[in-house]
Amino acid sequence: MTESQNSRTLSNSSDVVVLGAGPAGLVLGILLHTAGIDSVILERASRSHVQTRARAGFLAPNTVRILERHGLADGLHRHGSRHGTCEFRTEDGRLRLDYGALGPGEPHHVYPQQKLVTDLLAHYLDLGGRIHFGTEALVVQDADGARPSVTTREPDGSPARWTARYVAGCDGRYGAARRSLPPGAVRHHHDHGVTWLGLLAESPPSLDAVGYAIHDHGFAGHMARTADVTRYYLQWQRGTPADAWPEQRIWDELDVRMRAEDHGPLRRGRLLERGVFDLTCDVIEPLRHGSLFLAGDAASLLAPAAAKGANLAVLEAELLAEALTDALARGDTAGLDGYSDRCLAHIWRAQEFTGWMTRLLHAVPGPEQDAGSFFHAALQRSRLASLRTSRIHQDWFAENYVGV
Repeated sequence: MTESQNSRTLSNSSDVVVLGAGPAGLVLGILLHTAGIDSVILERASRSHVQTRARAGFLAPNTVRILERHGLADGLHRHGSRHGTCEFRTEDGRLRLDYGALGPGEPHHVYPQQKLVTDLLAHYLDLGGRIHFGTEALVVQDADGARPSVTTREPDGSPARWTARYVAGCDGRYGAARRSLPPGAVRHHHDHGVTWLGLLAESPPSLDAVGYAIHDHGFAGHMARTADVTRYYLQWQRGTPADAWPEQRIWDELDVRMRAEDHGPLRRGRLLERGVFDLTCDVIEPLRHGSLFLAGDAASLLAPAAAKGANLAVLEAELLAEALTDALARGDTAGLDGYSDRCLAHIWRAQEFTGWMTRLLHAVPGPEQDAGSFFHAALQRSRLASLRTSRIHQDWFAENYVGV
């Protein structure tokens, strides 16, 4: 059904049709509406699902500045927290980096993405924005023409069609925008060869820092979400189901990899969620195809090791909103012409650092005596030694860790 505070009769046309109500789609919708641009958001899921799907919660300083610039940061300032320390645990001991005081001297804000989405959605509806939930976009057609269209399946299963001057694909890697790309679109794909078991635990944080444990058994991660909920990660054997291990074994393995015997026990609790995902990445190039523009996960997917995805999404949404407003309100298409190149410069920089982090944190799958595994482990130790001893390397890490 439609969620709207707008008293106008809803029609199946708009200057901009936005696909997807994640951070990219909602920020874009808000900025377009505020600028007086006729737009609508189409979202295939329900409102309750959109507001509860858990995602990463690290917001970079530039993301916070964008939200503040447009009056969208009240919730994160009230309920989020600033975080500027990470800790690496290895066989050589602990390495703590106060990255918030290094490099540019900026910390992250920790604010679960579902809470940010809830804030953005409430703001959009309060403005009178139009959004249709339960409306699945199936295909974007005529993107190379003056009036592209989006074919949808409505909540009751009936077909519908939306026409627009521009379509913004913010509907993820499996959405209609990607499925509708012309043959000239290039998808750059890379598999890091690593799989994670993601866990959400009903337990207070055990560290006052983001924890990265590098162990012969594989990587383990600790990321605080709230005072009572913590996210953990375990490097996982690819192809193994998420429920293959009982909770006791998972906690015991986390203790081993996090070296709890040396650094203190983990605060255990009930596991609320489990999920297995492969660390892969991809980039679509270019991000513009006629009147169809890509943003967020539809534009690029990053491995989660450096928490860049949502931050790129918000940045891309602001750039696209400015460009669409210039084109529709002032007839200036320079922003649209340069949108893809501007975003791809940020995307490839984020991909490079994410790849660096992924290689730093993970044991290479394979026999322990394999020559490649030994070489990789030696490089890991060298990188960590440089982080431990070189202020220049620490500043480089801090700048890239918090930046997009």
